[in-house]
Amino acid sequence: MKPPESAIEALFSGTHADPFSLLGTHSGPEGTFARVMLPGAQEANAFSLRGGFLGKMAKVDDRGLFEGRLKGKPQPVKYRCKAGGHNWWVSDPYSFGPVLGPLDDLLIAQGAHFRLFDKMGSHLIEHEGAAGVHFAVWAPNARHVSVVGDFNDWDPARHQMRRRLDIGVWETFIPDIGEWSAYKYRITGPDGTVLPLKADPFAFASELRPKTASLTARPAKPDWGDAAHRAHWASVDPRREAISIYEVHPGSWQRNADGWFQTWDEMAETLIPYVADMGFTHIEFMPVSEHPYDPSWGYQTTGLFAPSARFGAPDGFARFVDGAHRAGISVLIDWVPAHFPTDEHGLAHFDGTALYEHEDPKLGFHPDWNTAIYNFGRREVSSFLVNNALFWAEQYHVDGLRVDAVASMLYRDYSREAGEWIPNAEGGRENWEAVDFLRAMNRAVYGSHPGFLTVAEESTAWPGVSQPAYEEGPRENLGFGFKWNMGFMHDTLQYMARDPVHRRHHHAEITFGLVYAFSENFVLPLSHDEVVHGKGSLLTKMSGDDWQKFANLRAYYAMMWAYPGKKLLFMGQEFAQRREWAEDRALDWDLLDAPTHAGVRALLRDLNHLYRGKPALHARDCEGEGFEWLISDDSENSVFAWLRKCPGQPPIAIISNMTPQLLTGYHLPLPHDGSWREVLNSDALAYGGGGQGNLGEVNAQNGGAHVTLPPLATIMLEFTE
Repeated sequence: MKPPESAIEALFSGTHADPFSLLGTHSGPEGTFARVMLPGAQEANAFSLRGGFLGKMAKVDDRGLFEGRLKGKPQPVKYRCKAGGHNWWVSDPYSFGPVLGPLDDLLIAQGAHFRLFDKMGSHLIEHEGAAGVHFAVWAPNARHVSVVGDFNDWDPARHQMRRRLDIGVWETFIPDIGEWSAYKYRITGPDGTVLPLKADPFAFASELRPKTASLTARPAKPDWGDAAHRAHWASVDPRREAISIYEVHPGSWQRNADGWFQTWDEMAETLIPYVADMGFTHIEFMPVSEHPYDPSWGYQTTGLFAPSARFGAPDGFARFVDGAHRAGISVLIDWVPAHFPTDEHGLAHFDGTALYEHEDPKLGFHPDWNTAIYNFGRREVSSFLVNNALFWAEQYHVDGLRVDAVASMLYRDYSREAGEWIPNAEGGRENWEAVDFLRAMNRAVYGSHPGFLTVAEESTAWPGVSQPAYEEGPRENLGFGFKWNMGFMHDTLQYMARDPVHRRHHHAEITFGLVYAFSENFVLPLSHDEVVHGKGSLLTKMSGDDWQKFANLRAYYAMMWAYPGKKLLFMGQEFAQRREWAEDRALDWDLLDAPTHAGVRALLRDLNHLYRGKPALHARDCEGEGFEWLISDDSENSVFAWLRKCPGQPPIAIISNMTPQLLTGYHLPLPHDGSWREVLNSDALAYGGGGQGNLGEVNAQNGGAHVTLPPLATIMLEFTE
């Protein structure tokens, strides 16, 4: 039966509600009937995928519509086309059945599918005897969806998608296309408006900005050699391991000879050996997911499943992670589930409605960043984000996620004035939908990937950020492994910026942090946020002249590496970068020609190796039994002294003199009589200091010793019995 003319017009405009009902192969009373669009063809014959002749097709529309009776039962077919003396083959995508099945429908509908990245997006597969790409996209309110790309001249009529009504997912299998084909989705909204072409939310690769198309690609790589590394971290409690994190912006750590970004393979040859030599245990990358705007540093991502094309293909990032693991270095990535940009090719109003975000700007608009906020209460959105966390753990073997802007997720009134936010059902400010999402995410990754860890950037006093998120436990517990200690960063940097003559009046800026140091599993962060937007570098934050700035910075680093909590330092600060960081240039590596800068780096290297090698300094970072004050109240001399300890290991005493005065004969209480060896002195000549100290050792008698405290310096003494 010939379809109505309006149906034919809808096929050619890419707006037919059910193109698979008219196109492809179908059973009928007279056998198998086929209808196909073959633009440009004058003649066409149908064949099976194995090459058997099935029938001659008749052209019924000059725009390239063919019909015909075929031998046998309905099956995938290909057509030999002819025009102007040329011949070519076209496999018919409408003759293939669906790829998704009833179990996928059920799990997707429940928001309980933990392998969406195997089903959604584009996948290079073999299906019903043909190699090609399966596409699937969630757009429940769309009238029509087509895949357009360089394989079909971006024509929306060529590859219209099949709608799975129960779950709002559109899918199609397109044979005979392979890797690195550019594509987008052409979506018609519920009101008939054709939207700007949309990139694939699940794309594994994207074009290099300013282009925005998704690319058909395989994620990661098939061969890995990091089993030993992953097994080690799966077997230990990370709270009792040394964790010293080097935070890196991959676009500006170094540049290549042409001033362009290093590829992941180039970074593997430079960054991994550097980090290994420096003694850091972890590299934390600022977001590596695809993003359109360089100055966003990756925090406004449009491709959560795609490593940015700035640094090469996805397998390059996988090789970097594998290489880091083989060198004993873990890799963390910044992850941004709090918000997303409103670029027209991205998630905003994806199917013509507020699909991933809230419609009401009081819930769905982020005033700080002019971005959209995910609708965490929608199970499909929560599932999308949980699957993305699982994806990085499984496909790229990353060791953990540092989750950005958690505080902005937890509170409905974050950065909002009265009247600009909507209370929750109980009338409070808590965003319980976001809380439930974070708990679900942490349960998913910790439950399926032993050794994985999550770190929250959370700047408020929300209780239980790093407490387990058991389903039957307190709803407030978020389930993170660690939390950034923003209070430590703020208070101690404020203290170090003060002239030493005034520090006696602000002694609590150092001591107060120990009141709550064990209330969460903390990471002490000196991150990129502290060295941008006019804040200067860490060196320039220190008080005094140039000599004092370097001495202060060395004393501060040594104090921090002995302070309870895991460590994080942003790149360049390990050699006292003078200029504020900028994403559009490499670090000032030439500074290392100066002895003072080289000395700071030598100190950081020694601190890392000392921290890793001495259980007293790391094995009880998150437990009060690992810390004991020796001197907490000498504000007059601005001296701080404490003990770090671990059962079965020799304790280490840490003493900081935060004035430029050399203190000799200073009485230091110590818990054990005998020899205490000086294992670190930030004033050592090798670090650019003045070389003052205790000749490598002090001897305690009657519960104490008289020690020399170098000016603006921190020393560490290990009990040697």
